[in-house]
Amino acid sequence: MKPILLVLAAGMGSRYGGVKQIDAVGLHGETLLDYGVYDAASSGYGKVVFIIRKDIEKDFRERLFDRIARNIDAEYVFQSMDSLLTPEEIALSRGRKKPWGTIHALLCAKEKLDAPFTVVNSDDYYGRSAYNILGSYLSGLNNTDTTHAMVGFVLENTMSRSGSVSRGICKVKDGNLVSMEENTKIEYTPDGGIVSHMDDGDRMLTGKEPVSMNFFGFTPSAIEPFEEYWEDFKRNSIKEEKKECLLPNGASELVTGKKGSIKVFTSSDRWFGMTYPEDKKIVMDSLKEKIESGYYPEQLWKY
Repeated sequence: MKPILLVLAAGMGSRYGGVKQIDAVGLHGETLLDYGVYDAASSGYGKVVFIIRKDIEKDFRERLFDRIARNIDAEYVFQSMDSLLTPEEIALSRGRKKPWGTIHALLCAKEKLDAPFTVVNSDDYYGRSAYNILGSYLSGLNNTDTTHAMVGFVLENTMSRSGSVSRGICKVKDGNLVSMEENTKIEYTPDGGIVSHMDDGDRMLTGKEPVSMNFFGFTPSAIEPFEEYWEDFKRNSIKEEKKECLLPNGASELVTGKKGSIKVFTSSDRWFGMTYPEDKKIVMDSLKEKIESGYYPEQLWKY
């Protein structure tokens, strides 16, 4: 069966200063997401499901979705602050303004995930090889398989000169994930080193570490463990206003809890993305180079 592309596009864009998911960066008004979906469609994916906020629906349709839906099977679901919460939990978390995180987002779309699926961020450029790798792997799985996968990247290829980034630092053995820890603030030091600011202190990194950028491939068998992880998160953190239920940590728990395995493929592609306002020109220049080299057609889609 053809895999599904699940796009996490409900973020607030607080560091970017706007709705970066639908910001035009291509020669004909294409968004960064257009290029990711184009790569997925070229790699055998049969459907794309977007997770968005209700308040951006109109702009999302006009600037992105209607165009993509004319070229590939596409639909979207909403993630809200109250999704997947009981009335009691809503009351306990009434002071929260930050979204609940990427595990929560994935679970908002669980009814649409009736085939193996790849999860991606809306503001990251991964490169076509990553879609080819996971698309091919997932096409050979059935819905009950527990041998999931991910494409990891080399940390130094995913850094931003504009500010800090969030990456899942992976421990890998014999090609399989052992554990993963989300590092939410990794940045360059003044002398060019790389440091991760953690709650228990700073950690210096080499830049060669394999990292997750939320490019995971799961079968529907992963949904139940993620639901259990979400329920545990709520029990422990429902009153915390900023703590998020993050996919890299949930994926690590899936492995360490022996509820499945995650095969790690590695991409040497260099990342670019839309984290900070300064990143937009870098993205536009990078895409222009790829168009000029023939990697992408000047106009991606039929209109």
